[in-house]
This record gives sequence, structure tokens and C-alpha cells, in this order.
Amino acid sequence: MDLLSLLIGVVIGAAVAIGVFLIVRRIVLKGRRDEIIEKAELEGENIKKEKILQAKEKYLQLKSDHEKWVNEKNSAIKDAENRIRQKENTLGQQNNELQKKLRDAENAKNSLAQQRENLAKKAEEYEKLKDDVNKQIENIAGMTAAEAKALLVENMKAEARTEAQAYINDTMDEARLNATKEAKRIVINTIQRTATETAIENAVTTFPIDNDEIKGRIIGREGRNIRALEAATGVEIVVDDTPDAILLSAFDPVRREVARLSLHQLVTDGRIHPARIEEVVTKVQKQLEDEILETGKRTCIDLGIHGMNIELVRLIGRMKYRSSYGQNLLQHSREVANICAIMASELGLNPKVAKRAGLLHDIGKVSEDEPELPHAILGMKLAEQYKERPEICNAIGAHHEEMEMTSIISPIVMVGDAISGARPGARREVIESYIKRLKGMEDLAASYPGVTKSYAIQAGRELRVIVGAEEVSDQQAATLSSDIALKIQNEMTYPGQVKITVIRETRSVAYAK
Repeated sequence: MDLLSLLIGVVIGAAVAIGVFLIVRRIVLKGRRDEIIEKAELEGENIKKEKILQAKEKYLQLKSDHEKWVNEKNSAIKDAENRIRQKENTLGQQNNELQKKLRDAENAKNSLAQQRENLAKKAEEYEKLKDDVNKQIENIAGMTAAEAKALLVENMKAEARTEAQAYINDTMDEARLNATKEAKRIVINTIQRTATETAIENAVTTFPIDNDEIKGRIIGREGRNIRALEAATGVEIVVDDTPDAILLSAFDPVRREVARLSLHQLVTDGRIHPARIEEVVTKVQKQLEDEILETGKRTCIDLGIHGMNIELVRLIGRMKYRSSYGQNLLQHSREVANICAIMASELGLNPKVAKRAGLLHDIGKVSEDEPELPHAILGMKLAEQYKERPEICNAIGAHHEEMEMTSIISPIVMVGDAISGARPGARREVIESYIKRLKGMEDLAASYPGVTKSYAIQAGRELRVIVGAEEVSDQQAATLSSDIALKIQNEMTYPGQVKITVIRETRSVAYAK
């Protein structure tokens, strides 16, 4: 019982203690809450005052900026109003001036109308006086005004016709005299201003060698190397007792140049045999074609000629290896081009067109097409084919008077060609006739079927004809030599005798792979 009372007392005591603790804790928490609320209210009041101050400052700043912007706009408006007032004043002044000019123009118009009326009245009075005077003259002279006018006109015509005829005769005589003097002056000045060269007849090229051992290697075993070289180039190679030299003989400068360059490469390389010879000759021929093209380009650049077709440029380069009566064709064409340019300048014509026509005038001589045509006509066709100007084509075709001249450049080219070819030392007839004879001999042999190449050597005393082994048999080769000999004998003129050698070679080639 006492234990239970004790427990109950303890529990009641604990409950009372807890209740007291809770009451005290609530009182304490209430006091702290009031303190926190008071502090928060104080901080909120401070923040409110600070924000109000910031808002006032922002308001004052915006107000200041707005007043500044309003002032600037007002200033701009005032300036615009001032400019408008100035323009109004200026327009007013201009309007006043214009009104004044209109009034002056109206006054001038009225004055002009008055003057016209006065002139019309005076013209009427003049016509009336004129009629009265004419009537008095008719009464005195006994003829009408129309009859007198006709008589006066007829007398004036007869007098004017006589004076005009005398003036024409004097002018024609003076023109003939001056034209002759001027033509002589132009030709003499042109000749004096043009550099000239003399023609040299040359059908032999000397190839230097270091020693006789190289000469023996060029000849080859039983002469096979030299025969292969002659067959490939069409040049006669003369190996005699001349020390340190071999002679290359041919009328065609291109063949001689190919042979010379081929020999130079073979001697430098050291390998000399028939297969190597053919390879080198083929390579040199291609190199020479490239050099011909380069020569044509350089010639056009030197003369200031541009825009020419590449095939015409190639033909110009081939002129370097052709001659006309012993005169180098390229040098002759350059000389004619310069002469034509000088004469055209003296006459007030286009020197570039004249120079172009002068350079191309003999282009037909180096063409291998249609050899039966005259070279002037053939050159004109080539120029037309490669789109040259009509006046240049006519100048080329008419420079030997084989067609009508339709351009003022044509007689200039004809005269330039005559000046270049007719001067002393320019040409020699012997070499030209010699070359024509040898070329005709080669063309005659080449006209037979089966002939691949034909070469006139030993100054035309021997004709070597190379035939294809597949097309011509040994028996046909023997017959061919006789036929060519008979045709040359019947159709050509030549000194001494001509040896015809027909060469037929069978060659078999195989490759090991």
C-alpha cells in the first residue's frame, strides 16, 4: 500500500514537474517570439526606407534624363524651323526673280513681235521698190528680167567652165610630179631603213669530228652505219681524206640539219648502229619540228604580230629551212614585212596589217599541199583557211599579179617583195633552178606505187628510191628502176647521167617478254 502510494506520488510529482516545465517553456518561447517579431519589424522598416530612397533617386535620374531629351528635341525642332524659314526666304527671292524674268521675257516677246511687224512692212516696201526698178530696167534694156538672168547665167557658166578646166589641168600636172617624187622618196627611205643580207649558195654542211676512230665508227662494218644514216635522212655523207671533218651534202636544209643533229647525238652517246640510228633520227626530226614552231613564235614576237593561228606560225618557222633563189625565205619574209610596215606608215595606212601581209606573202612556198598551184594562190588559200583578214589574203594572192588587187595593202606587198628580191646580192638563180630540178626528180620517183621515200643525192647524179618490201618484190624493184630512169630521161633536163638505185629491205622484228 505504501509502495503504491509512493508510486502514485512519484507519478503525480513528475506530472506536476512536467506541467510546470511546459508552462515555463511556453512563457519563455513567447517572450523570444515577440522579440524576433519586433526585430523583424524594425529591419523591414529600415529596408522599406532604403527602397523608398532608391526609388526617389531613380525617379530623379529618369526625370533629369527626360528633361535633357526634351531639351534636345526642342533644340532640333527650333533648328529645323530656322532652316525652313531660310528656305522659305530663299524660295521667295527665287520666285520674285523668276517673276521678274517672266515679265522681261514677255516684254522682249512683245518687242520682237513689233520688230517682226516692222520688218514685214519694210520687206513689202522693198519688194514694191524692186518691182518698180525691174520694170524701169526692162523698159530701158528692152528684155524681161528672166531673159537677162538666163543670159547672165550662161555667160557665168562658160567663164567658170574655162577657169575650172585650166585649174584641173594645172592640178593634175602638179599631182603627177609630186606623186612621182613622193613615191621615189618613200621607196628610197624604205630601202635605206631596212637591213639587208646577201644570198649564199650552200648545199653542204661540215660536221667536225675529233679523230679518225670516230669516223670509222660512223662508217660502221662494211659501211652499214653510213648506209643506214643516208637512208634515214636522205643526205649524202661524204667521208674523204679531209682531216677531222665529214661533209653532209643535200639540197634540202632540213635534211642536212636532221643529219647534223643526229650525228652529234650519236657521236656524243657513242652507240652507233642501224637500229640506234633510226631511233635517233626519228627523235631529232620531232625535236626539229618543235624548234620550227619555236622559231615561228619568236619571229611573230620580234615583229609584234599577235593572234596568228598556230599552223601559220609553224609554216613561218619552216621558212627558216627554205630558200628562194638562194635567199633565205624567213629572212626575205621578215625583210618584206618591215618594208611593207615602213611604206604603210609613210602612206598613212595601218602598218600592222601591212607587216602581217608581208610576213605571210610567201607562205605557200613551204606548204606541202597542192604543189601544182602557184605559191601566191596557195598562200592565199592557207590564209583564208586560218581566218586571216580579207585584205591580207588578197595581198598574199595578188603579190605576183596572178589575181586582181582589191586592197590598198596588195600593191605595197608586191612592191616590198620586189624591193627585197631585186636588190643586188639578194638572189641567185642557179641554186633555185638546181633545187627545183632535184625536187622534181624526187617527186617523179615518189609518184610510183610502193615507193616510201626518194632522195636525190650527189648533186642530182644519183636518185635513191626506197620501196616497201611488202608492196614491191625484187623483180618489180628491178623493173621500177628502169621505169624511173626512162621517165627521167624523157621528161627532165639534166647534165651528165643519173643513177637510179632502188632499195628494198626486208626486216623482221620480234620482242622477248
